[in-house]
Amino acid sequence: MTHSIFKKLTAASALSRSALLVALVLSVWAVMLTGCATQPAFSDSNEVTRGTIQPVKTPAGREVATFAGGCFWARDAMFRHLKGVDTVTSGFAGGHTAHPSYEQVCTGTTGQAETVQIIFDPKVISYHDLLDIFFHTHDPTTLNRQYPDEGTQYRSAVFYHSARQKAMTEQVIREIGKAHLYSDPIVTQVVPYTGFWPAEDYHQNYFALNPDNTYCQVTVAPEVAHFRKLYHARLK
Repeated sequence: MTHSIFKKLTAASALSRSALLVALVLSVWAVMLTGCATQPAFSDSNEVTRGTIQPVKTPAGREVATFAGGCFWARDAMFRHLKGVDTVTSGFAGGHTAHPSYEQVCTGTTGQAETVQIIFDPKVISYHDLLDIFFHTHDPTTLNRQYPDEGTQYRSAVFYHSARQKAMTEQVIREIGKAHLYSDPIVTQVVPYTGFWPAEDYHQNYFALNPDNTYCQVTVAPEVAHFRKLYHARLK
């Protein structure tokens, strides 16, 4: 990719050698810092999911939480290490395309958001605890954007599984507002859970299995380090 960029740049006689070098470096960094998507799409408004809450089968004594907060590699790398969390699955929710591929979601046309589905033991960690961690470890004030990633697939959303989860989410948002944790208003969607599609196998536990990936080093690693510092006592 960088080779083709360089050929195009050198063909432009109006550019000086130094300008060519700067342009090439910026192009390479643009590729390196492209997050989970190859062609992120941007929308100035969230697509609100409407519908009846769909039930999720969980083991006895377990509950489910479904959150979207930007690239799912980072959310997965955080929540799976919390005491009381049994499993974390990276996938997609909130859209209109069934069984979407990662490539389809990256186009920004499916309505799906990169999401993590969490099975947890409420006797060890509560839904309120998970919400608190969720809202402290991503930016819920940026519309359809998390750090370098832009597009509706990176929107902040809580897909509630019951009226109790909805009420608790709204309560936590009010608490954060009163605490003035963020200077801008929270734009997180609070919408009913209508389905979840697991992502391809290679996305599961991605950060742990691909620590040398450039995006993971530049974006995910600092997020995870911040999370581990804040919630050290809650880690497995």
